[in-house]
Amino acid sequence: INISVFPPSNSCIGRYILNMQITSCGHTYQRCLGDFYVLFNPWCADDPVYMDNQAHREEYVLNEHGILYEGVHKHITSRPWHFGQFEDGILDICLKILDMGASYHHGSDRDHCWRNDPVHVSMVVNHMISSHTTNSIIKIPENNDYLKGTKPFSWNGSVPILQQWYNGRCRPVRYGYCGSLASVMCTVMRCLGIPSRVVTNFCFPCSIENPLGINEIFDCTGRNLCGKDKLWRYHCWNESWMARRDLNQCCGDWQCLDPTPLETGRGNSCSGPTWVRSIREGELDLDYDGHHMFSRVNSNYVGWLSQNNAKRTKFFCDAWPCGQRLITKSVGSEQFEDITGAYKYEIGSVKNKEACYRAYRRIHPGYCNASNCHIERELSSLKNPFLSDSGINMRLKMANCPMYGEDVQLHWLLENLRNENKNLKFNLCAQIITYSGCPMDQFWKDSVNVTLGPREVKKIPLCISYSQYGPHLCDHNIMKVVAVSDPECGEVLMVSRDIVINRPPVIVKLLSQPRLKVPCTAEISFCNPLQEDMKNCVMTLEGCGLFKEPMTIDLGTLASNQQARTIVEFTPYRLGSHRLLANFGCHKF
Repeated sequence: INISVFPPSNSCIGRYILNMQITSCGHTYQRCLGDFYVLFNPWCADDPVYMDNQAHREEYVLNEHGILYEGVHKHITSRPWHFGQFEDGILDICLKILDMGASYHHGSDRDHCWRNDPVHVSMVVNHMISSHTTNSIIKIPENNDYLKGTKPFSWNGSVPILQQWYNGRCRPVRYGYCGSLASVMCTVMRCLGIPSRVVTNFCFPCSIENPLGINEIFDCTGRNLCGKDKLWRYHCWNESWMARRDLNQCCGDWQCLDPTPLETGRGNSCSGPTWVRSIREGELDLDYDGHHMFSRVNSNYVGWLSQNNAKRTKFFCDAWPCGQRLITKSVGSEQFEDITGAYKYEIGSVKNKEACYRAYRRIHPGYCNASNCHIERELSSLKNPFLSDSGINMRLKMANCPMYGEDVQLHWLLENLRNENKNLKFNLCAQIITYSGCPMDQFWKDSVNVTLGPREVKKIPLCISYSQYGPHLCDHNIMKVVAVSDPECGEVLMVSRDIVINRPPVIVKLLSQPRLKVPCTAEISFCNPLQEDMKNCVMTLEGCGLFKEPMTIDLGTLASNQQARTIVEFTPYRLGSHRLLANFGCHKF
């Protein structure tokens, strides 16, 4: 007997058991024929997650390999990530996540009625990643303290995180960061059949008091002070494709889901799903958490100089707008795709201003009937005056692309826009900044007197040696260099530059042709570029279809300029395109 089961497009996703009942000679018997899984189907035109482009389905549902983008908007770095949604046991773990989070939106999950709606499923997954009180998947370290767990940046993929959570009785895995949270959510959503991708937003504001303004405070030396607001250098979230029946959408579109719990003024919470197009249009009352998502790509930067912890002065600077750039992995390519235009119109355009006015009225109900001119004045009051208004133009330009162990070389460019002499005294400093905007050690200071003749352009070289920044960098490979004029000279001018220090590469070389169920060897090499020993060196290898679980190799101590070569053997157990990832760690990073 051949039995075909045709689940309708509104079926609830999950694991089903197929039983057969036989009645013979007055006796009834039951036999379990087996179980099967029902998932969302982006190939089915009647399914709310339907995606009509085959190349997009292959990228956003079937592709197990991804790329995370990090760094700063002027220096974008990338690293590969294994989603691993088709690895053994991952589907059962994803359904366990739905079971554990079922009470988030529904007091009882006995009828499972919400499991045919990708909106509610995505909300449950979003909540379970890091916001659930006791059973969330990943925990974020408090105050950058992760001594009692795994370094957040050492993960290569989602599978070990999900397996550790499941095997550890659903206790949070220590630790992750926004990139790993968004990537794990992407794995779960793709596994359930919902097309998803990871998005990185550069210059991401996290403000508690003013949703459309982010404040950074500096002292007279240029040191960034720790305030309530944080300007994240980058932030990752998830986008999922679905038709929103609750918004009367008949076709699918991208919905923004941010699993990282952020302070909103009403406590920490994740955000979404929010229709990406509603963010661009400023239609904030249309969707979940619309005003939070709008502010994260449209807030105004405000820089202040604090004098004696009392008086604060706005300085002249050319600030980059928040939400400077939003990117994701391109379809079928290793390059990134700029999707900033999906979240916001071109800055200064008529449509951009209209969206901001519309959003301002919804965020601040007191301005519901205010004119556009009134709102424009309010928005302008949040901004710093431009450097050109002071008669001076300045910028810091990189002269090299530094790697660990190399000195940082910059050119400080100054231009006098007036027909008169300018005599200024500047204080310069360099400081470590975490990706989430927390200021760390100030390790370099200097002061320079600058004289500019009428219309004169001057280039001043700056050098920060590795011996100065190396002991302070640790896992945070971002530093901020600031030049601020002395307040006693009159108007306060400021220019800054975020600098990414690249990590030395790990080189992977295959020594034999990979074949299914045939042992294969690869050479992994790494060279210590520093003029000092690297201690506690560890290499972690991972690959979907190549390793059942990550392989850790202890390399001990590497002397200066010493090259470590390791031969590893693995047996591919699945057909398909595979990627071998190698991650190096030591006491330095």
